[in-house]
Amino acid sequence: MRQNCCGMAKMRRKNKALHRNYRFINVHPIAGALGAEIKGVNIALPLKREVVLEIRQAFLDHLVIFFHNQELTPQEQLAFSRQFGQPMEYPQLKGLPECPMITEVIKLESEKLNFGGIWHSDTTYLERPPMGSMLYAVKIPPYGGDTLFANQYLAYETLSEGLKKTLGDLVGISTSTKLEVAKTRDNRLSDSGEKLKVMCASHPVVRTHPETGHKALFVNTAHTTHFEGWTMQESQPLLDYLFEHQVRSEFTYRLCWRPGSLAFWDNRCTQHNPVNDYLGFKRIMHRVTLEGDEPS
Repeated sequence: MRQNCCGMAKMRRKNKALHRNYRFINVHPIAGALGAEIKGVNIALPLKREVVLEIRQAFLDHLVIFFHNQELTPQEQLAFSRQFGQPMEYPQLKGLPECPMITEVIKLESEKLNFGGIWHSDTTYLERPPMGSMLYAVKIPPYGGDTLFANQYLAYETLSEGLKKTLGDLVGISTSTKLEVAKTRDNRLSDSGEKLKVMCASHPVVRTHPETGHKALFVNTAHTTHFEGWTMQESQPLLDYLFEHQVRSEFTYRLCWRPGSLAFWDNRCTQHNPVNDYLGFKRIMHRVTLEGDEPS
């Protein structure tokens, strides 16, 4: 009975989001799990307060939103982002010289690994992980280079009641040095002359979203190493299960980028994975990351 009630509540939330009446923007859901395209907005221009409020509501409803066919300078992207939060510097690399809050995410034609090419939530090794990120497509390959997104509300809600109870008391340890993701930064760190900063933080395995009140699974392959009070050997079997479960295909959406696309995702309840399938081509993206809160 309890699982049925949870399922009904989830359906009500989903239906409300899909049928919300927006007055100032056009919102087009694009997948059952998450994702919506926003049309009719030129984000290079200053926006009215009521437009900003509706964009934020769409962001909360759909977890990741997209704007296509935008022409943005770094300064315009930064100005747009400031309407939704406080930009922060990426801890591992310096930003653009003319706009330090924007990180250039680049893969060159000769490189085999792409930056952050693994399922992850951004920088969960920080005590206050980002609220969200905005990624803008400057140059994309002729094919490939899509980004996958996964809904972590669904990842949590579809667990058994017994496992939910177990996870409710657990704290996950995240680090910046986990090999699977650390190696994807090597090219950019080498270019910049920077060294990988060793950073570590602990967060609830299940976090409550500070704006929606919904619970989300908050571990990820790239950064979570073990549970607090457990050894790595003890933690690994359960983490392996969660890592596989949280990116099930029915929880995901795949964004096919266009030149001038901008994606804005909620780092508190999603994961993403840039697909590395464009060997021999260049891809340049500009990312703004917004400050978050301490998960609880």
